[in-house]
Amino acid sequence: MTIGLFGFQTTIASPVTLKGIGVHSGAPVSLTFQPAEAGTGVIFTRLLDDGSSVEYRAVSSQVGNTDLCTVLGTSLSRSVATIEHVMAALYALGVDNVMVEVDSGEMPIMDGSSFPFIEAIEQVGIVDLGIKRRYIRVLKPVRIDSGASWSEFRPYDGTRFEVEIDFASPLIGRQSWKGDLTPETFKQELSRARTFGFMRDVERLWAAGYALGSSLENSVVISDDDSIVNVEGLRYKDEFVRHKTLDAVGDLALAGAQFIGCYRSYRGGHKMNANALKALMSDPTAYEVVEAPSSRAARVRAREFVPVNVPELASWFA
Repeated sequence: MTIGLFGFQTTIASPVTLKGIGVHSGAPVSLTFQPAEAGTGVIFTRLLDDGSSVEYRAVSSQVGNTDLCTVLGTSLSRSVATIEHVMAALYALGVDNVMVEVDSGEMPIMDGSSFPFIEAIEQVGIVDLGIKRRYIRVLKPVRIDSGASWSEFRPYDGTRFEVEIDFASPLIGRQSWKGDLTPETFKQELSRARTFGFMRDVERLWAAGYALGSSLENSVVISDDDSIVNVEGLRYKDEFVRHKTLDAVGDLALAGAQFIGCYRSYRGGHKMNANALKALMSDPTAYEVVEAPSSRAARVRAREFVPVNVPELASWFA
């Protein structure tokens, strides 16, 4: 099967701001998306209390902690955490170039999904910059294993995710989501899936300084008797695996370019996603850099993309 891919870089049409709290810090957060020129990529700018700022390019080499979320930077006082829901929205909508300004150390959790970020981006619109977009096309399988968990990239004529989870909780159990990623598929099937957690873990997380902003308004909470605490219940009957897929989309967006291939995982998470991406990018024989052919069509088939002579991807990982 082939799917259409955008051949040209994009940005947003005008700035847009969202306000919320950090799910781990509990602190108020203001986030502003700013348009950016072609070739900029996604840049996170954290505004510090002393009036200075620190910038991180949203690429694999900048990733620090991946225990409970994906973090850019290694210093707690200067890092930017919980970027995966924002990155998933940008990646799925095909926004290549944007400045993400935030006045705290964490993205606002909003309702625990990517949907508020989708809404904000679509509110201002997306602009075609007329410069060709480059993709990373997977050429051969690359797999990593960690105990019973595994993740792998495989060649595919499009962009596809196949994610499976397996929890001891009878409420969740074994769930899987498989599908080709398009803006429409992401919006309809993945974007509204919320982060989730267990009541039995709350005190431990609080003691460690995490989940201080978590609530029933931004998380699906599972009680000790394996029932949903949220009055409204689930948004999808398999919301848990859909959220894990949403996270994978956001984590793999840190390739620094969109990819053409299939990503599969079993019992994965942020750390597995990050390590699988590093394994792919550390093997120059496992991928090639491609771009759209000369046609000015808005979308072209993945098989029609042509290799380009790029000596290295160091600039994408700087």
